[in-house]
Amino acid sequence: MQTLRIGIVDLDTSHPNNWVPIIKELGHQVVAVFDGGTVHEEGYASQFAERHEIKVVCESLEEMAQLVDIAIIHSVNWDLHVMRARPFVEAGKAVMIDKPMAGNLHDIQQLQEWELRGVRLTGGSSLSVCEEVREWHRQHDPNDQIVTVLSGCSVDEFNYGIHAFYFLQAIMGPGIESVRSAGVHLQHQIELTWQDGRKGFLSVGTTQGYLPFYATIVTENTVKHLQVDNSRLYRTFLEASLPYLAGDAEPFVSISQLLEAELAAIAARKSFLLGGQQIALKQLSHEDQGYEGAAFAAQYREKAKGH
Repeated sequence: MQTLRIGIVDLDTSHPNNWVPIIKELGHQVVAVFDGGTVHEEGYASQFAERHEIKVVCESLEEMAQLVDIAIIHSVNWDLHVMRARPFVEAGKAVMIDKPMAGNLHDIQQLQEWELRGVRLTGGSSLSVCEEVREWHRQHDPNDQIVTVLSGCSVDEFNYGIHAFYFLQAIMGPGIESVRSAGVHLQHQIELTWQDGRKGFLSVGTTQGYLPFYATIVTENTVKHLQVDNSRLYRTFLEASLPYLAGDAEPFVSISQLLEAELAAIAARKSFLLGGQQIALKQLSHEDQGYEGAAFAAQYREKAKGH
């Protein structure tokens, strides 16, 4: 694979600090950064660039688009993701969007439309390709049908909880048809139904202590519990994503399949707001409330500053 020139957009979370060293270890260059100031004060991008030996701090995304092959977007406000991606798409560059990629149907449809136009676009949760799922699939007898799966995590319902949706889909495959909220008892419990009738279950949201990413898989002959090793997630995700973004490989999973997990999360919220109605993914509309990125980003900023 060619050496890629990569730009990092928005330095809001811990991910940029953790990803840049891995990107370099994989033989690529991080040549530019841009920060929109959602979380950090003016000047933070320069400090970040100096710490990671990145030469250029861009004043605009259009400037960065002329310098890079790929942009990786880390905005904690997911409502900015499409806006941040657009200059790179228009410049013919590949884009990777950190999770959650979108919090509403309008933005998801824009990402799907870009995929149809041939834009090299990927992202979402690292659990979509985590080693634990890959190993389970390698060992699993396809004739031993899945009865059900329970997956979950803690911290919050969407920004972090979206990992559990991806984890469940990575195990059971694409084809989520509908979602039903089973209500909240400490966490939000959610039932997902696949087109072939299989059902999987999620439990997400805040808990008193930290819960790891987990899944219990019940087949006709086995019960298997998976618990994810977080220390391997970022490298595995980047190793799976960068060859596709470079144009050297097919996508590990299509963007439409990845976005199915996010549509399921939006459907779960709609079901909860409607008292537990079964919501087909096809029923979602632009009027649905979804998850508001700006509100979450404001809370994230306050926590980051210790308020």
